[in-house]
Amino acid sequence: MTAHLRSLIDELASRAEDFSADPPDRAQTKSALAEELTLDYPTLPAADRAAVVAGVMAALAEADFFGVEFVGDPFADEAEGAEADEE
Repeated sequence: MTAHLRSLIDELASRAEDFSADPPDRAQTKSALAEELTLDYPTLPAADRAAVVAGVMAALAEADFFGVEFVGDPFADEAEGAEADEE
């Protein structure tokens, strides 16, 4: 990755709150980021745009920008344990 793309990734990640919903949503942020790149950097090749989007999304995920996401029932183990204690 070139230094130019790395600096672009860093710059966009630092201002992600400007184009992200509240609370942040991965799909909306990715879409807004792609639109931002298309408008602000129209000469950037598609492959570079894709690399920048992937890099920004990875940087935001690493920084816990989107918060903690649960899959399934986060309290399932507690509920099962509580039922076992009642018996």
